[in-house]
Order: sequence, then C-alpha cells, then structure tokens
Amino acid sequence: MKYIYLDHAGTTPMHPDVIEEMTAVMRDIFGNPSSIHGVGREAHRKLEAVRQVIAGSINAAPHEIIFTSGGTEGDNTAIVETAIKRKDKGSHIITTAVEHLAVLQPMRYLETLGFDVTYLPVDRTGKLTIEAVQSSLREETILVSVMAGNNETGQLMPIKEIGELLKDHQAFFHTDAVQVYGSESVDVEKLGVDLLSVSAHKINGPKGVGFLYKRDGVPFEPLIRGGEQEEKRRAGTENLPGISGMGKAVELLTPEVKEEIKNRNSRFQKVILQKLEENSIDYQVNGSLDGKLSHILNIWIKGIPNDLLLMHLDLNGTAVSTGSACTAGTVEPSHVLAAMYGEESPAVKESIRISFGYGNSENEIEIFINSLIQSIERLKS
Repeated sequence: MKYIYLDHAGTTPMHPDVIEEMTAVMRDIFGNPSSIHGVGREAHRKLEAVRQVIAGSINAAPHEIIFTSGGTEGDNTAIVETAIKRKDKGSHIITTAVEHLAVLQPMRYLETLGFDVTYLPVDRTGKLTIEAVQSSLREETILVSVMAGNNETGQLMPIKEIGELLKDHQAFFHTDAVQVYGSESVDVEKLGVDLLSVSAHKINGPKGVGFLYKRDGVPFEPLIRGGEQEEKRRAGTENLPGISGMGKAVELLTPEVKEEIKNRNSRFQKVILQKLEENSIDYQVNGSLDGKLSHILNIWIKGIPNDLLLMHLDLNGTAVSTGSACTAGTVEPSHVLAAMYGEESPAVKESIRISFGYGNSENEIEIFINSLIQSIERLKS
C-alpha cells in the first residue's frame, strides 16, 4: 500500500534536486565560510551566492538576509530582540490570537518582562480586519507581528494594508511568511514589512534551516551569541549544505511554478468538497474559500472526533493533521479554531487539516477522499 501524504503544511518532502545539491555541497564544499584560506573562501562564495538568490526572491538586498535554523528562530529573533532593543521607545506590541506558537510564546515571554501585548481577534472565517489593527495602534506601539497566512486554515492576512498603515508610525512590522512563501508572491517593498521569517522545510527544502529578512535600519541584538557570523547578527558556523539546499528549493519556485501549484491545489480542493457533497457528509469549511492559501483545506466534519478520524485515515495509509505540527505529536485542541468559534465549539475537536504539495496527484486525491468518506461512515455507525 502506497502511503498518501497530505500534511505538507506540517513539513514537505525534499525535492530530488535539493537532495542532489546538498549532497554535492557536503562532498565538495566542506570549508567553514568564515575561514580566510582558499577552502573557506570557496564556502563563503557559495554562501553569498545563495544569499543573492534568496534576496532576489523577495526583492531585498543580500545583506538584509540572515540565515537561521528555521521559522521558529526567525520569529523569536524578530520579536524578542526587536522589542527588547526598543523598550525605551514604548512597551506595546500587537499580534493576533491565531499566530503560530513560534510567535505566541515569545509574546508571552515578553509579557513577563513588562511588555503589553494586544492579541487581536479574528472573525468566524479567520479574517483579521485592518480596522482592528488601526484601533489597537498606540503612540507607544513598537512592534506589530501578523502572520502572512495562517498555517491551520490558510487564511491570508491583510499584510500590505497593515504595512501601509504603519508607514508613518514608529512600530516595526514583522510577518511570519512560513506558509505563504512557497506559493504566493512575496515582495518586502510592496508589503511594507521590516522583518520576515521563512523556513526551508515548508518549500521542499531541508529541515533546520531558514532565513530572516531584516530591513536596513531595524535594530536588534542577536538571539544567538558566540561569534561574528552573519554580520554579527546570528552566531554559529553557517549550515552550508542546508542553506544550499534551501537556495535550490527557492530557485525551483519560479512564478510559473507557483501559479501551476495554485491551480493544481484548487482542483484538489474542488474534488474533495464535491465528493463530500455527493455523499451527504455533514461538514463545513473552516475559513473562507476566498482569500486563502490554495494548499490548505481545513474541514469541520460534524460529529466526528478528529483524533479517531486521524487514526482511521492513518491505518488506511493517509496522513492528514488537526493543525500545527508543533505540539509534540499530540492531538491538541486548535487555538486557531477556538479563536474563530469559541473554545466550547465542537469544531475545535472535530476538524482536520488537509494540505497538498509536491508529489500529490489527482489519483491520490481520489483514493484519499474515498478513504475519508469510508472512515466517516464507520465512525458514525
């Protein structure tokens, strides 16, 4: 039985070209990019070539890119270190109630240091209004952090509008772009963001590597200290094989490929929802089908506990999830759905997230939806 993987929002398989690139770098370019001898200089040239590729993908300058261990480090650095560096200018921070834990937990940490954090609500479709941001903005607000696209529902946030709102305000603007970078166009100038986090393992790159965009003029102290790498902004010898793999993954994501991905995913969504309708399954899409990421489909299967449904699907050879993967392998109630519907809503414990990606085919989707319907019918009986 071939296993069908539909949890690409959790992590993605590495593209064969990425594996080939990393293998070549591990074999041929083993030097430390900080060393001044020839072997080190070769590694440094490779490092800077990748930095150019990544900067170009978001319309940034190469020196504005900081290599990290992934989205969590990028979020923590952008939020904690920017806030602490700017405490003399104010202590108010704005975020949303539906952020990834890599944002919410640093925010809670900052509250223990005396910062005042506003957690903006979303509506029942997971949408954030620009009016909510504007009404919460204060003179002493120093940082706004809003994810570009939600990792559980796929809902896109009004990043460009927030950037425009903050243009003449002292607050710096950070966005977690981990989920959007692989399918949406990301231009830091058009979006008006000052800080942006990305993780390679969500775009068919390796785990344990990512990057943080930091606009010129945004001050912060390094989260990780102990060396002068990354222009003294992130200590530690750079993971050159991982960074090279990320660079290759970025090169593969051309505008044409992104458009093809979105069209394919839209077809997958349509097939799944049509089959649910045809089989009279009592369901509801969590969030709006408009203004969302194409690779994420979050469905409330009414009356069916999601932990049992996940087990049935897994035994039948299909991987989906209930939401974020960062809960130590447990099925935790979704804080995103709780923010949308209320903590007591049955949707919190009856919803699954289906997320598409590299390698999925129409045939796999047909097999999956048949398995899903069969599992639902068994659990109803």
